[in-house]
Amino acid sequence: MPLTLSCLVAGRPIESGGASLLVRSPWSGEVVGEVLQAGRAQANTAVVEACAFKATPTRFERHHILDRARQLLDGRKEFFARLIASEAGLCLRETQYEVGRACDVLRLAGLEALRDDGQIFSGDISQQGKSRKIFTLREPLSCAVAITPFNHPLNQVAHKIAPAIAAGTPVILKPSEKTPLTALSFASLLVEAGLPGPMLSVLLGPTSEIAEPLVQDPRVDLVSFTGSVAVGKRIASTAGYKRVVLELGGNDPLIVLDDADLDLAAHLAAEGSFRNSGQRCTAIKRILVHASVADSFTARLVEKAKAYRAGDPLDPETRVGTVIDEAAAIHLETVLKEAVAAGARVLLGGQRRGALMEPTVIAQVPRDCRMVVQESFGPLAPVITVQDLADALALANSTAYGLSAGVVTEHLGRAIEAVKGLRSGMVNINDVPGYRVENSPFGGIKDSGLGIKEGVIEAIKCFSTVKTFSLPW
Repeated sequence: MPLTLSCLVAGRPIESGGASLLVRSPWSGEVVGEVLQAGRAQANTAVVEACAFKATPTRFERHHILDRARQLLDGRKEFFARLIASEAGLCLRETQYEVGRACDVLRLAGLEALRDDGQIFSGDISQQGKSRKIFTLREPLSCAVAITPFNHPLNQVAHKIAPAIAAGTPVILKPSEKTPLTALSFASLLVEAGLPGPMLSVLLGPTSEIAEPLVQDPRVDLVSFTGSVAVGKRIASTAGYKRVVLELGGNDPLIVLDDADLDLAAHLAAEGSFRNSGQRCTAIKRILVHASVADSFTARLVEKAKAYRAGDPLDPETRVGTVIDEAAAIHLETVLKEAVAAGARVLLGGQRRGALMEPTVIAQVPRDCRMVVQESFGPLAPVITVQDLADALALANSTAYGLSAGVVTEHLGRAIEAVKGLRSGMVNINDVPGYRVENSPFGGIKDSGLGIKEGVIEAIKCFSTVKTFSLPW
């Protein structure tokens, strides 16, 4: 039975607004939900109510709301897992994992809400000093806007809303119109957990009615955006005098050196390339393998990749579901054909059926193919040979992105050289580029972002402001 939901303004479902949005399964094309969208008037009301809200919950109350939400989410994990699979096309293996990660975000944000993050400085540390103490404390922003993408429709939302709640900041969420059902269901869960209504609105509607006015509104203190480079740069140029946090694309390499454990490398390459249907900013987009081990590594990767069965996202045996829609799959098919025309060889997969793109291993990929120069957001595993670590680092750093990277090596010196030499926000040795925990700093440089970190702890800092005061002592 399709879900029927409405946008939320200050925690309340709207009763009238714009046109309804139909949400279809990328796998079957069936309607899985309908959302009553909002308009400019509702967006303005959301800002007004957020800015007028002064009854900020205490630290304990914020902790309790987040922990209660975690308990509710954990109790409904199967519902949310199937909902994500239905509207995003991701397989249950991935959606169940995503629900678990979102529970971690709520738990860690709740713990941070209890943490006293102030500092104390003594005023008499120099000859010019005084007998005073200087203190800092964090205060919430008046209103923040969060814009989230389709690829993690629950965890990306949790990563923005939970730190805002921990900081005490009211937030207006604009989720992807491709996956709004999960975001709205999660928002309702937070209200059920006791979140005051003015602290959360969820709005969908035409860009000119919702996203653009919110981004440009001078009453909004912060815009936190995760999505494409083009949209992120547009936000940066139009947001005006406010904080902007941008988490954009990635073209993340896995570097496999000649001393690598090749079984580990093949496992990491398959997991990093195919999980979440390859639709992660931190997914492996390029596999840079030392020429002396390229054939042996590639044979292992092909065998690993055979286990990634593609198909119905709701089938428990499926390991790779669809990408977000058929247009995205057609783009992947196109860049694959371009690579083959340039001399690459498809060793496994490569077929498309609607929005389903098979997990694909490609060898002898030229370095200037669009598949590897730009971000390919799907289950493609292109293998490129390199001559040594220096060649790998130069190639890894050659794109416009700088989000994360992985390096497989048994040599500590090479690992350290790679950490120092890679121009990216994250480097993982003997793991996938995207490895992290939910409270560790996360974010990229260059076209992957402005270098401002996310992750629960850093996000709370973004969603708050430091006040410094002093007293005689």
